[in-house]
Amino acid sequence: MDVSRFSIPSSSTPLLFSPFTKNSILKKNPNSLPVFSRTRRFKLSVARNSSSATSESPPDTKTRSSSEIFGPELQLSGFQKLVDAVPLTARYAGSAVVVAGALAAGYALGFRIKGTQVAAVGGAVALGAVGGAAAFVVNSAAPGVAAVNLHNKVAACDDPELLNKEEIEELARRYGVSKQNEEFNAELCDLYNRFVSSVIPPGSESLQGDEADKIVKFKNALGIDDPDAANVHMEIGRRIYRQRLETGDRDADVEQRRAFQKLVYVSNLVFGEASTFLLPWKRVFKVTDAQVEVAIRDNAQRLYSVNLRSIGRDVNEQQLIDLRAAQLRYKLSNEIAADLLMEHNRKLVEENISAALDMVKSRSRIKESAVVSELEKILSFNNLLISLKNHPQFNLFPPGIGPVSLLGGEYDGDRKIDDLKLLYRAFLTEALSDGHIEEKELSALNHLRNIFGLGKRETEAIMLEVTSKAYRKRLSQAVTRGDLEIATSKAAFLQNLCDELRFDPQKASEIHEDIYRQKLQLAVSDGALSDDDVASLLRLRVLLCIPQQTIDAAHADICGSLFEKVVRDVINAGVDGYDDDLKARVRKASQGLRLTRDASMAIVSKAVRKAFVNFVKRSKAVGNGIEAAKELKKMVAFNTVVVTEMIADIKGESPASESEPIEVEHKPIEEEEPEWESIETLRKTRPDKELQAKLGKPGQTEITLKDDLSERERADLYRTYLLYCISGEVTVVPFGGQIITKKDDSEYFLLNQLGQILGMSGKEVVDVHRNLAEQAFSEKARVILADGQLTKERIEQLNEVQKQVGLPSELAQKVIKGITTTKMAAAIETAVSRGRITIKQVRELKEANVDLDSMISLHLRENLFKKTVDEIFSSGTGEFDDEEVYEKIPADLGIDVDKSRGVVHELAKNRLSNSLLQAVALLRQKNQAGVVSSLNDMLACDKAVPSEPLPWSVPEELADLFCIYLHSEAPEDKVSRLQYLLGISDTTAAALRERGLPSMGAEEEFVF
Repeated sequence: MDVSRFSIPSSSTPLLFSPFTKNSILKKNPNSLPVFSRTRRFKLSVARNSSSATSESPPDTKTRSSSEIFGPELQLSGFQKLVDAVPLTARYAGSAVVVAGALAAGYALGFRIKGTQVAAVGGAVALGAVGGAAAFVVNSAAPGVAAVNLHNKVAACDDPELLNKEEIEELARRYGVSKQNEEFNAELCDLYNRFVSSVIPPGSESLQGDEADKIVKFKNALGIDDPDAANVHMEIGRRIYRQRLETGDRDADVEQRRAFQKLVYVSNLVFGEASTFLLPWKRVFKVTDAQVEVAIRDNAQRLYSVNLRSIGRDVNEQQLIDLRAAQLRYKLSNEIAADLLMEHNRKLVEENISAALDMVKSRSRIKESAVVSELEKILSFNNLLISLKNHPQFNLFPPGIGPVSLLGGEYDGDRKIDDLKLLYRAFLTEALSDGHIEEKELSALNHLRNIFGLGKRETEAIMLEVTSKAYRKRLSQAVTRGDLEIATSKAAFLQNLCDELRFDPQKASEIHEDIYRQKLQLAVSDGALSDDDVASLLRLRVLLCIPQQTIDAAHADICGSLFEKVVRDVINAGVDGYDDDLKARVRKASQGLRLTRDASMAIVSKAVRKAFVNFVKRSKAVGNGIEAAKELKKMVAFNTVVVTEMIADIKGESPASESEPIEVEHKPIEEEEPEWESIETLRKTRPDKELQAKLGKPGQTEITLKDDLSERERADLYRTYLLYCISGEVTVVPFGGQIITKKDDSEYFLLNQLGQILGMSGKEVVDVHRNLAEQAFSEKARVILADGQLTKERIEQLNEVQKQVGLPSELAQKVIKGITTTKMAAAIETAVSRGRITIKQVRELKEANVDLDSMISLHLRENLFKKTVDEIFSSGTGEFDDEEVYEKIPADLGIDVDKSRGVVHELAKNRLSNSLLQAVALLRQKNQAGVVSSLNDMLACDKAVPSEPLPWSVPEELADLFCIYLHSEAPEDKVSRLQYLLGISDTTAAALRERGLPSMGAEEEFVF
């Protein structure tokens, strides 16, 4: 199909064609004479997806001629020329003359033919109608002529924007045409349609920003009403919408969508607030408010972005004012405008950052000043923005003016943070290149940190690194040139150096310490410090003002590590490896490294205690007590042979000769009592002089495990070796036999040394010996006192055992008492639980100073109290002693008085009714003595808890009970109280007193 048949050259046809072109006269009267013809052919634009289409420049009414926008000039027909040539007044007068002449001629002609008045009037009407029709045809052609002339006038205009509203109104008045005339208004709409279609660029092209102003100006020049103009915009939208539905190309569909969005945006700018009701986009095209807002927002952003291109690093106030005006003209929100401006400023800064990074990372040798120059451009631009933000006319500027931030841009992320740190370091290095830093440079660094978004810790780390290098450089120069040495005050010189570099004096002290450590490390590389090294280090210390505490710490660390290595070699050599070579190394290290006595001993103590702990761990790991004791014995030997000798070498002491007497210092036992000397094992730990001379020199006592092991752990280790000393070594022989080898008293001497190594006090040692002796005595005493009976023969056996273990008499008696008390307590508790002990026996035990509270549990004592009270209530005497029950018995049993009172009340209440039942039962059994006893129990319960009269269903039985009790010679007070409880009146009681006992005949015999 040939598309060219539907089109004319594109140079004379806009993107969209007009639907308003029509011949209204021909439509109204098709049989009338052809006054003019305005049949036109329009181009059907076919969107094509090509790169050339997108690269074309947007259309411009100034570069395109009017004929290209509105089409060629139209030609008038002969009749139209005649109408055009006749002035308006002449045309109206001629029309009146024609009508009048036709009326006169018709009247004359009718009268002449018929000769009657009626015929004359009929002729006038007929010819008058013809004349009127002719006049109407002439006048109705005027709008068409006006429309043609309007079209030709606009098409002939060099610049449609130069049209004048007065010229259009003058043309309408010339032909007597109103703008509400359908044909003339259609031409106005057609011209407006063509102009709008030419101004709005195609879908692939962008708006220029002046489209709305051009359209408004042209609309005002034509004088077209807003509703008619809005209809034109809606019709253009329908055309675009239909083209979008007809196209099958996806790219073309996108272009048509963009064209529709541009139409919506420009139309809203043209009509302003009235667009909400003049342009029904939602109703006609089924779009949402959000889609309309997106169209307006996107196009406003594009136009605003174009204006932002003129904003550079040298922006001024006028540019910002113009930018604000453009924002308001484009109806762009402040939030979006602020984001776009900040993004534009950020991109300008990112260009400088990228250029600086390229210089830093390039292999070519580029001076730091070139990198700093780019960063200074960033700072200058940032300072300019800050000053504009504080400008008095800030409210006239667009939103978004302020300091630059890289947030949300190319360099916002962890991957780029290292590059920004690199630039920050380069700027700081250049600032410190002359050996000091000014206040303005610090301010610039602060701004640069804020722009880069670096954290305070990150910048402080960079600052510390760079300033540390600069400080070391300045310090080296001062020492080399001798400036520091000749300075009157070394501290003031160093403080001034820190002030110039804005460097923390504390960090400077750390650098001084590091320099001293490096110097010391180099000096002790041969294992010793010479006098020259000491002098050089002293000079360095004075120059750098290093405190003595820091010097000691450095020596303890560096020299101490070398000395510690020698000590570890000695410890690893063991008991047999500490020879003369190792001794020489220890003396050389302790003297040549110039360590203080305390520092040397601290190093030795740490290493030796670690070795002692290893012995202890191995001792705990073995399951056999004898093997554990052997490990402890090895520790004592290690302490005597290695540790003691090494400490003597460190202190420079000569080992004691064999002829010299050996004195062993024993730790005094705190508050030691004389009777503890009777413990045999404790005495053996203190050998006499003869045994001391035989065993040799004791081990050192300065290094102990007191702080490394708990008190209980140390006591358990000492106890393990003590048992080994007591029991000896067991050797297993074939066939299950055992040979016990007793140890001599020399093992107790080693036990004493073990206690010193463990750091045990005298009291702790005594406690271990005492507990062991007490345990041995207690085990044998339990065998002797198995039945709890203490006889004279058993006392003699216990005394013999006491002498064997050396336990003091007081403690032995305590153990014996504990055993007998335990046995007695078990017997007493068994008797109580079986009911074989009464309150009388309890009181006898208390008189014998027996602690019943520890022997009888509280539960059993409470049960014994209940049993005693129950016996009182069932004794049949009718007596109840408040003091005895409520005070004495609870005190003897050691129970709570209030709780015991509650128990008594509860038992009394239960027993009261039960006693009445029991009395009636005994009455029915003819048991007079039992009746009296039960009634006495009831009276005893009533004394404990006073009661109301007791109900009973058979009054005669109550009378019999009272009568029996009345003749039992009971006290009057009890009789009176029983009368009340049984509910017997005084009359009945008097009658019963006169009556004898009720019949108590023999029981009936039942024969089965």
